[in-house]
Amino acid sequence: MSMKTSNIKFKDRIDVQMQDDFMRKSVANAQERMFTNRAIAADKLGNWEEWREMGMDIRNHVLDNLDYYLQQLSDNVQKNGGHVFFARTADEATDYVENIVQEKNAKKVVKSKSMVTEEIGLNKIIERNNCDVVETDLGEYILQVDDCDPPSHIVVPALHKNRMQIRDVFKDKIDYQGSDDPEEMTRYVRNYIRNDFLEADIGITGCNFAVAESGTVALVTNEGNARLATTLPKTHIAVMGMERIVPTFEELDIVVSLLCRSAVGLPLTGYVTALTGPREDEHCDGPEEFHLVIIDNGRSDILGSEFKDILRCIRCAACVNTCPAYRHIGGQSYGSIYSGPIGAVLSPLLGGYDDFKDLPYACSLCRACHDVCPVKIPLSDLLLKHRQKMAESKQTPLLERASVSAFNFINARPLLWGNTVKVGATMASGLIRNGKLPVNIGVSAWTETRDLPEPDGESFRSWFKKRNQG
Repeated sequence: MSMKTSNIKFKDRIDVQMQDDFMRKSVANAQERMFTNRAIAADKLGNWEEWREMGMDIRNHVLDNLDYYLQQLSDNVQKNGGHVFFARTADEATDYVENIVQEKNAKKVVKSKSMVTEEIGLNKIIERNNCDVVETDLGEYILQVDDCDPPSHIVVPALHKNRMQIRDVFKDKIDYQGSDDPEEMTRYVRNYIRNDFLEADIGITGCNFAVAESGTVALVTNEGNARLATTLPKTHIAVMGMERIVPTFEELDIVVSLLCRSAVGLPLTGYVTALTGPREDEHCDGPEEFHLVIIDNGRSDILGSEFKDILRCIRCAACVNTCPAYRHIGGQSYGSIYSGPIGAVLSPLLGGYDDFKDLPYACSLCRACHDVCPVKIPLSDLLLKHRQKMAESKQTPLLERASVSAFNFINARPLLWGNTVKVGATMASGLIRNGKLPVNIGVSAWTETRDLPEPDGESFRSWFKKRNQG
């Protein structure tokens, strides 16, 4: 699975998802719960806006000095006995990991949750080498056994499924015979995949943050599976986006506090793990080899563009949990592993407008995402920039461009505008029937989904003028 998860047209995806009552109820319930918990956790911390400001400053500082911190991180990882590989593209990253799989003659890989490995489609590359890949995060595991169903949420990948659906998946795929009680299903899966940790040749994780001063990879998880995946296999490979760095453990403390509260509404998640290289000679736990794969995959281009702010993202999904569009259409409507407002901004940047040109329009510009982002990314402003770029590069529909150009021309000439609205009001009274025009003009998707008011043949300006004179 790569970043693009569907070849179905955006509007058709939405039509399907809007009919899925189970999904919409699951998403609405989860959004409400996570949004409420986030607000409570932020309030308990106190001075939340000051914390957001600190988070923004830390992330901006790293981005402004990224070359320095990447070099420092690389040097320290190697001093600790690890290997570092800088991958310019997704293919370079997957080739490097594939070479390790082949060199080790690996037959099984265990993975903890990682968005960046989804972004580069790593699982398929590993599997073509006759090597099994087992997702050990419960949400990711649900999707994997359900015929590689794509994730619908950055933090809770199986958010679109309710517990009855999950029970049915487990019954069909892994011979589960129990109830739909979440604890019972979790215990079953935990026992079912336990031997996979013991048999795995390689463990692969993402990286929430890398600490440049020590060469440490920090993982923030809820289930403890990442600790097993990094402790039991002889080789550990961590894959990270190049921007996921903090200078020291002091900054790590701040961004982890923001991440945990914004993602799950808790002061800390179940596990915050700091890993620094392969195990030392006197230790019995940990990998014999450690590899850190640092991925660019378009991030350098973003760094030098007007979209630089999006690289501050810490993948907490607070924006997703507050988004009204996401609430109604669900994550899989986005056709990307990155959904919600963050996905609407990031997907076109990493994957191109050809595949993701519709996503910047999957937003009402209500700015709710802007207000909850713990590192103050102006998401709504970035979505407007996408729309502007697409319009300027003529990637919007021809009829839409023509109608907007005509509107701008008329609107800039008061006399022409006044006469036009009079003619338009008169014509509308004869054309609009039951809230619809006989043909869609300009932004057709907009007019198709809305009922126009029944006209009376008079423009607002004419009505207003007569009312004041009267």
